[in-house]
Amino acid sequence: MKTILFLCVANSARSQMAEGLARDIFGGKVNVLSAGSAPAKVNPYAVQVMAENGIDLSRHTSKSVDDIDLSTIDLIITLCADEVCPVVHTRTKRLHWPLADPATNDPKISKDQLLVRFRTAHDEISAKLSKLNLNILD
Repeated sequence: MKTILFLCVANSARSQMAEGLARDIFGGKVNVLSAGSAPAKVNPYAVQVMAENGIDLSRHTSKSVDDIDLSTIDLIITLCADEVCPVVHTRTKRLHWPLADPATNDPKISKDQLLVRFRTAHDEISAKLSKLNLNILD
């Protein structure tokens, strides 16, 4: 079975959401993982927005890319935008989906605004996954 790795910095929002969405969309067709270069706690807004869409991330944990055997990965999809994406040294096929980080520590951003940002990230990831041709893994 082919394996896709979603990669960003913290593995707390975008890559976690992509992992959950890809598992939902592709079912058992591919193995799906996510990781980050500086893993942090899974963002509760990511968990909430995914739950709104019937996907449970409540048991997900952030993982380090250093703990992934990159020789088993067939496709790496990076999801960073303004921040510097993790660099992994492998000849694995790669795609880059530059998505704005929905998380912020800005105290001026309300809970409702954060939820809008996370819902937007969900929709953008979902649209990209819907267009992803799994034949790229061959």
